[in-house]
Amino acid sequence: MSMESEARSRQTRRAWALSTPALLLLFLAAAGPLLIVLVYSFLLPGKYGNVEWGFSLDGWRGILYSRDIFDGSLKLADAHLTIFWRSVKLSLLTTIITFVVGFPTAWFIATRAPKARAMWLFLITIPFWTNLLIRTFAINEVLRNEGIVNTVLTKAGLIDAPIRMINTDFAVLVGMAYVYLPLMVLPLFAAIDRFDMKLLEAGYDLYASRMAVLRRVILPIVKPGIVAGSILVFVPSLGAYVTPRVLGGGKNMMIGNFIELQFGQGRNWPLGAALSMALLMIVMVALLVYVRAATKGSNPHG
Repeated sequence: MSMESEARSRQTRRAWALSTPALLLLFLAAAGPLLIVLVYSFLLPGKYGNVEWGFSLDGWRGILYSRDIFDGSLKLADAHLTIFWRSVKLSLLTTIITFVVGFPTAWFIATRAPKARAMWLFLITIPFWTNLLIRTFAINEVLRNEGIVNTVLTKAGLIDAPIRMINTDFAVLVGMAYVYLPLMVLPLFAAIDRFDMKLLEAGYDLYASRMAVLRRVILPIVKPGIVAGSILVFVPSLGAYVTPRVLGGGKNMMIGNFIELQFGQGRNWPLGAALSMALLMIVMVALLVYVRAATKGSNPHG
């Protein structure tokens, strides 16, 4: 028995030794920078950027409160809360829009013949071949005052003056929905592709309506794909930087733009670091919700 224990111990030590390079790389590439950001969030801001080595909670306090430049009193940072609310709102709306568009798309692809299915999946992945910035500028050309939409509407006589769509929350929402739509379609397709179509026939044989079959048969079974696609869209949308910057014109900022502002023109690195950690916490909460929903969805008795 002792020989078996010694053999298992040697095997465990060998496994740890083999995994040490990967663990070191993971720490240096992921945990290390996050630890630096966490430390910076508890320091004092430097006069010209960077930080001064002195403990302070001003960075974390600055997320919700701002200090008056005249008397130094604290007041609620309405602008910060507005940016947070806009980020969460647009991310949720982006997730909803991509689901509404992506679910019929994924269902259509999953119900095609194998050769046609491969072609449609190929078309869905084509946008990933192009840089995110280029795709965002493409949407900018569509929505700007002299863009495709306003030009078509003007020539059709439907409007007299261009509709202002660029530099608005609407433009940011359209841009993010376009950019992240494939991230919703692909998980939904993977879930629908495993769906047994005989269940539809069983539902109709039991005199269920189309809506009842959708609500009580299809959606519960493909729920893991819905949750996976939602988290894949919501998380990057929440930290989006390029799309709000180009389509929002710097006026409709989201959390990512606000963090960049603190490390740049704002020269308040502790606040930027605290905002980064707050964003990370929001993402972690979203991931926990995902894990709980996925686990609940995989338990037929839950």
